[in-house]
Amino acid sequence: MDFTQLMIDALAFIAKYVGSYGWAIVVLTFIVRAALWGVNVQQQVSMRKMQSLQPKMKALQDRYKNNPQMLQQKMMEFYKDNKFNPFSGCLPLIIQLPIFIMLYSALMSPQFIQMAGNSSFLCLTKDKCLISRLDNTLKSTSGTANDGIFGIREKDTFSIPKTIDVTMKDGSTMPVKIDSPQKALQIQGDMIPGENVDFKIPLDNLKLKFEQLNNVESTKIPVINNSTKEVETMEFTRNESNLISNIKTVKTETKFHIDVLFLVLLFGASMWFATKFTTSMTKGGGDPTQQAMQKTMGTTMPIMVTAMFVFFPIPAGVLLYLIVSNVIQIAQTVIVNKQLDAQEAKKSEIIDKDVVNNAKKIEPKSITDDKQD
Repeated sequence: MDFTQLMIDALAFIAKYVGSYGWAIVVLTFIVRAALWGVNVQQQVSMRKMQSLQPKMKALQDRYKNNPQMLQQKMMEFYKDNKFNPFSGCLPLIIQLPIFIMLYSALMSPQFIQMAGNSSFLCLTKDKCLISRLDNTLKSTSGTANDGIFGIREKDTFSIPKTIDVTMKDGSTMPVKIDSPQKALQIQGDMIPGENVDFKIPLDNLKLKFEQLNNVESTKIPVINNSTKEVETMEFTRNESNLISNIKTVKTETKFHIDVLFLVLLFGASMWFATKFTTSMTKGGGDPTQQAMQKTMGTTMPIMVTAMFVFFPIPAGVLLYLIVSNVIQIAQTVIVNKQLDAQEAKKSEIIDKDVVNNAKKIEPKSITDDKQD
């Protein structure tokens, strides 16, 4: 199953109803977080339980600190007796990781670039948008699409869609699937910016029978520069066992996208707030050393991840997903913790009433009786 295409189809389906791919990503985020609501609630419950169990865990660690094997055995027994899974808090992250990878692959894929790569989001005017292109990374090179000239650098790579329309010798056309679209398109000779570049597609890459391959005449397909995201529609004609084409090129320069930098910083801030809310709203006592470690991690982790995103090419659309996800997490943390506080307060009130009702009543002695004695 092609999970990248599945994600693209899902975004296209949602975009039909919400009007843009940017809002489709926002809606997708809400759908994912809603589906994981129960799992995230369990994560917060688990964190609270861990805090309440910290003193007993610390006592076990101190008691068996010189016997690691026995400590491990006692800790496992302790978790089992208290019905506590120390790894349950990782489950939401594990579930969301494939979604993150699928969204990243979708926004960086030639299929999405061809279909909606130039999609913007939250535009005040035609030229002023919060996100100019959903597939933009922090640094990229730029080119003008469909102007008949490719903006290139020497190490750029190119790709074509998974399915192309092929014209046969009798003038009919038919859709044909391509075997390995990333490798099917090949550059003939050297690629020098400013000089024409020759492309070829060996006919063996077309999923056709031999009889059909013999009748292939030409095709017109969008070719995508994987570095610049520029798309040029090129006509390929048959030359023996290849489909060949030629196009003019110019040298492109690296462009820095301020809107993506803003999203990276906004992601870092939202992650910091999400971590701060999660740790600060967790009730119960605990090991001061553990609490200090959590506080330090809550500060350093957002900085480290944000710094990584400065160097790692993350598309603007993926950053949008992560930011919205963090905002939802903050809201969920507040809501769920208020619910847990209410439940604990109610439980405490019931316990207090039971203690009062079950307490032994002592009848006061009569003063008169004391005097008679």
